[in-house]
Amino acid sequence: MPVKKDETGRRTVQVEVEVPGTPEEVWHAIATGPGVTSWFVPTRMEERVGGTVTANFGPGMDSLATITAWDPPHRFTADSRDDMGPGSPTIATEWTVEAKSGGTCVVRVVHAWFADSDDWDGQFGAFESGWPAFFRILRLYLAHFRGQSGVNLQLMGVASEPTVEAAWAALAGRLGIAGAGPGQRVQSAADAPALAGQVERIGPDEHPELLLRLDAPAPGIAHLFALPMGGQVYLPIRLYLFGDQAAAVAAREEPAWQAWMARHFPMPPG
Repeated sequence: MPVKKDETGRRTVQVEVEVPGTPEEVWHAIATGPGVTSWFVPTRMEERVGGTVTANFGPGMDSLATITAWDPPHRFTADSRDDMGPGSPTIATEWTVEAKSGGTCVVRVVHAWFADSDDWDGQFGAFESGWPAFFRILRLYLAHFRGQSGVNLQLMGVASEPTVEAAWAALAGRLGIAGAGPGQRVQSAADAPALAGQVERIGPDEHPELLLRLDAPAPGIAHLFALPMGGQVYLPIRLYLFGDQAAAVAAREEPAWQAWMARHFPMPPG
């Protein structure tokens, strides 16, 4: 839905998803540092009013918020500043968990801010397009790894190919997983880092995305996609690993992934 606005200048974006689990289980996933890290980005959370939420989106890319309301397992709110850049409005974000019949809950996130112009609407509207992919990971996490704390690896490369379609084809081809469909099992090529599991979702050609439920290099989730930005196509890869050996596996596999990405999809200098 588009950005909503009222006569006071308050603007909101709302996204929701239905997920398996009790309110307490879902709350752990969205309102604790280990829970959020297991499906989103590495996060630290002080679970109280006045506590700080620190979400790490990459080197030097921390997002900071202050918790302003705390009512487990139903609702919390947090305020963040400058998330969209210097001078951007303060964002008030509300998370709610609503129990449904059949052992599921609706997770709803509402971002609100005040502005007297439309200057920031496009950037804030990106929240709406960004959350569905993460919510697919959240649903998969709660379905198969509920209550577990995961190790989160974030990798990034830039394609030399100029289009999203070509960049995605290069990534999937070099990994050896091109042409996979939902429900199929895939395994990476011999010269690529270990990656094997069942395909949970394939995105459309205009928004290429691959969501895997992993059995190698450890039980977990992999999310790969192509992101056009600033005239280039970025190729993020997110791995969420679970189990007793997850930390050891991550320590072993991360250097291999970094070297492989640097060889095939190097980031530009600086």
